Amino acid sequence: MKIVIAPDSFKDSLSAQGVAEAIALGLAQVWPQATLIKCPMADGGEGTVESILAACEGELRRTRVRGPLGSAVDAAWGWLPHNHTAIIEMAEASGLQLVPPGQRDACISSTFGTGELIRAALDAGAQRVILAIGGSATNDGGAGAMQALGVKLLDAQGQALVPGGLALAQLARLDLSEMDLRLAQVRFDIAADVNNPLCGPHGASAIFGPQKGASPTQVQQLDQALGHFAELSAQALGKDVRDEPGSGAAGGLGFAAKAFLGAQFQAGVEVVAELVGLAEAIKGADLVITGEGRFDAQTLRGKTPFGVARIAKQHNVPVIVIAGTLGEGYQELYAHGIDSAFAVTSGPMTLEQACAQAPLLLRERACDIARVWRLSTKP
Repeated sequence: MKIVIAPDSFKDSLSAQGVAEAIALGLAQVWPQATLIKCPMADGGEGTVESILAACEGELRRTRVRGPLGSAVDAAWGWLPHNHTAIIEMAEASGLQLVPPGQRDACISSTFGTGELIRAALDAGAQRVILAIGGSATNDGGAGAMQALGVKLLDAQGQALVPGGLALAQLARLDLSEMDLRLAQVRFDIAADVNNPLCGPHGASAIFGPQKGASPTQVQQLDQALGHFAELSAQALGKDVRDEPGSGAAGGLGFAAKAFLGAQFQAGVEVVAELVGLAEAIKGADLVITGEGRFDAQTLRGKTPFGVARIAKQHNVPVIVIAGTLGEGYQELYAHGIDSAFAVTSGPMTLEQACAQAPLLLRERACDIARVWRLSTKP
């Protein structure tokens, strides 16, 4: 019996590695002789670096950078020395979790720190940089990151713009003469599960601005400012990517990565699956178990269980989901390679209780699933 365990993290509870270990313990109670292969996963959001480093022989590095509102933060990033690849979670430098709810301000938050992480990767000799761009606190179109990499954004008086997306309304000229030359020698991949354009009713400002502190009026102002930035960027670069899927990811960091860095957009789960060798692990498996904190119709947008199921389906391996909760529309996933889904809770309990007891609940549910599976395979 070969079982691949490939879950995402359970937010505010367990890392993907912790989830995989708890499930493995439960399965081992029923199948002590089974081959259990743990492949912690992520979809480009929080935990991407940790999941990749848990499966690969990599290093966790830290760099002190400028946070979304300007204060210094220690940001972790991953380094794979065998193939000179850096894995950067922009949320480590420019993430919403770094800003208390009462201080969130989409008008002035900046991705400058993310650019500093890219620069640290260049200093390390990176030949490939994977940008995981979920969980941003920013709405600056990636302008701050580009400033950290040498792009000058100047107003009509030739002065550098202050940080933030709203300041882009004052942009008069881009100066690329001091942009880091090493960028042209590096492959950039965007890992995300967001396919919004930069501007408009489905753009970065309209869809994600409110959760970052933007009022309805500010959403309109930010959308116009990003459009202005995109227009002048297109003139300077000779290409316009504002309407491409993913340009609105991370408050427009997707736009800057595509426009200035030539980055390719990939579903985050596909990038992680490639690096951890998930497809190879699934070959010849009898069962795949995946999971996430909340499993619902939104999982179809490219979240971990959906991506894992797509790969498993290619090898005709059944997939079971263990989730913190089963939300509205989760049954839709049954048409996309998921064979069954279970919530970890066995009775009424608060979210706090479920988070605190997650390792035990996961072990119990994995054990239950293994017992049922064993019955189904008896002659």
